[in-house]
Amino acid sequence: MIITPKVRGFICTNAHPEGCAANVREQIEYIKQQPAIEDGPKNVLVIGASTGYGLASRITSAFGCGAKTLGVFFEKPATERRTGSAGWYNSAAFHEEAKAAGLYAKSINGDAFSNEMKQKVIDTIKADLGKVDLVVYSLASPRRQDPETGTLYSSVLKPIGKDYTEKSLNTDTMEVSDVTIEKASEEEIANTIKVMGGEDWELWINALSEAGVLADNCKTAAYTYIGEKITWPIYGHATIGKAKEDLDRAAKAINETLSSVNGQANVAVLKALVTQSSSAIPIMPLYISILYKIMKEENTHEGCIEQLYRLFTEGLYTNSPRLDDVNRFRMDEKELRPETQAKVDVLWPQVTAENLFELTDYKSYNAEFMKLFGFGLDGIDYEKEVDPVVTVDFLE
Repeated sequence: MIITPKVRGFICTNAHPEGCAANVREQIEYIKQQPAIEDGPKNVLVIGASTGYGLASRITSAFGCGAKTLGVFFEKPATERRTGSAGWYNSAAFHEEAKAAGLYAKSINGDAFSNEMKQKVIDTIKADLGKVDLVVYSLASPRRQDPETGTLYSSVLKPIGKDYTEKSLNTDTMEVSDVTIEKASEEEIANTIKVMGGEDWELWINALSEAGVLADNCKTAAYTYIGEKITWPIYGHATIGKAKEDLDRAAKAINETLSSVNGQANVAVLKALVTQSSSAIPIMPLYISILYKIMKEENTHEGCIEQLYRLFTEGLYTNSPRLDDVNRFRMDEKELRPETQAKVDVLWPQVTAENLFELTDYKSYNAEFMKLFGFGLDGIDYEKEVDPVVTVDFLE
C-alpha cells in the first residue's frame, strides 16, 4: 500500500515502516560518530524501549557501549487493513541493525505492568544474560492495571487546586487561543500517581532483585521532565507533577533495595522534546515550538539521542555526574538557562495564529512529530507502494 500520514488530534494513527527504520538508523549513526562510552553497561534492560527516550536509551547502550539489550514494550503489528505502530517498526529496525552489528537484541511485546511480563523478562535474563547491570524505566501509558488487584487506573492531565487558563496551540486547526482546564479531583490525582508514578518501577526492581538477576553495581534510571514556570501549572504543579514526585520517593526506596549489590537508582530529568507523550499535554506544543526556535538560535538544541548520549556520559557513567540536591541527573540545564527562559517569556504573549511560523519554530515541531511515525525522512519515497507487514521475532 501507499502509506500517507493520518493525523487525528495529537496522534498519528498510522506509521511508515521504511521511514521509521530510517529514523532509527539516523540515531544509530549519531551514536557511532561519538566517542565510545567508557565503562558503560554490558547487559541492559529497557522497559519502554520502542519510542522516544526509551528507544534512544537502547540505541545508546547497544551502539555506544556494545551492550546486549533486552527491550520491553507493547506495540501492534500490521494487519491487512492497517499499518503497524511506529514502535513496532522502530524495534524491528533496531533488531535488524543490532543483528548486522553482531549485537544481542531481544524484545518482549506485551503488558509491562503485569506480573507475567516481569517473569518472562527474568526468565530471559537468566537464560541469555545471567544478570543485567542497567535497568532503564521509560514507560509512558495513559492507563495501568494493578497486577495484584486487577483494578484499571487512568491518568489525567489536569492542574491541582484550581482551574487553569492559558494560551495553547490547537495543532488540528492551527488556532492559538486560551484554554481552560478544570482542576483535578483527589481521586484523579491518586489515579495519575498510580499510573505514572514510581510504583511499577519499584515492582520491577524488587522482582529483578528477588530473582537474583541484578549485577553488582547495577544502575537504574527513570525519566522525568520538570520544565519552567510557563509549564508548571499543567506539568510540574499538576497531576503529572505529583506522579513525577512519586518517582523521587521510589528512587529512595529502590536505592535501599539495591544496597545489597552496591547499586544506585536515579531519576533523570530530561529536556522538553516532541514525543508521543508531550504532544498530548496542553500548552506543550506551543512551548516546545518556541523553545526549539530559541535553542536552535543559541546552538543548544538537542534531540532524544543527543540527550541520552549526554545522560550516559555526563550522568550514569562518569565520576562527576550532574546531580541536583535530590540526587536527580539533570540533562535539562540548557533548556533552563535563565537567558533561554527569558526569551521564552518574551515570545510567549506575542504568539498568535497569524505570526506562529514567524515567532516560533512550529515547522520543526511538526516535522519532528511526523518523524516519530516515520514520515518526512530524507531518502524515503513516500509515493512508492510498501508492504506494511514487517515480521520480527519479538517474544510474546
